[in-house]
Amino acid sequence: MTQQIPEQPSIKQLRRALETVWQPDLHLLRQQLSRINQTIPPAQLRTALLKLSENIQNSAQHRVLRKNNLPEYHYPPELPVSEKHKDIIAAIKKHQIILVCGATGSGKTTQLPKICLDANRGLNGFIGHTQPRRLAARSIATRLAEELNTEIGQKVGFKVRFQDQSNIHNYIKVMTDGILLSEMQRDRWLNQYDTIIIDEAHERSLNIDFLLGYLKQLCQRRPELKLIITSATIDAKGISAHFDNAPVIEVSGRAWPVELRYPRADKSTGAEKIAPQEHI
Repeated sequence: MTQQIPEQPSIKQLRRALETVWQPDLHLLRQQLSRINQTIPPAQLRTALLKLSENIQNSAQHRVLRKNNLPEYHYPPELPVSEKHKDIIAAIKKHQIILVCGATGSGKTTQLPKICLDANRGLNGFIGHTQPRRLAARSIATRLAEELNTEIGQKVGFKVRFQDQSNIHNYIKVMTDGILLSEMQRDRWLNQYDTIIIDEAHERSLNIDFLLGYLKQLCQRRPELKLIITSATIDAKGISAHFDNAPVIEVSGRAWPVELRYPRADKSTGAEKIAPQEHI
């Protein structure tokens, strides 16, 4: 619920009302309140307080609307990660940092953002979802939008170099790891996110290594921030130890039948034929 602010609010009342605002607005609103308290002349004080009061109420209302307009989602039963979604939700709620390891095709990339929504993340900030490459970021955002029955730029957005289709109405924001690094220059605390997913961590690029080092420090300063690291093949024990023994959730991959065929010469023509020999 949004907090009612009096018609003539005091600085103390506005400071208390800041607890109800949307996380990405919090830093700016705090700065505005600090300037009012220190530099605004008494003759302009009432006007400045009323303006800030309006901004706080708008931000708090946006937070309420996000909760009321959550997208509908389901977990495809054929994906192995769907079977683990309750375990992952419980881990997200209990721990600040978790690792999800599973083979390619297990559904980690497309289902983890929805699992985060199921764990009540994305309400007080974006669920940031990083990918090593621009093409992957765009295609994954498109896939997520399809599964959430929405359009790109509505509840799911993406941001890559030279292209930004994200806005304050997004719950999930897919981007390259380089974009997240560049955002740190303007927002060192990454206040616009309440959850960050670092996908494909096994690639161990300079960007990913720098992000993992920086986010470990940031999580200590922002205890409400959740960090999820995913990988198909990685030294899970080493990464877990780096993050103070963060829990590791293993997700199995999918197995498909493989038919082995060997060339065999046709005695009558001399041509080679391919004949099935065995199934595995």
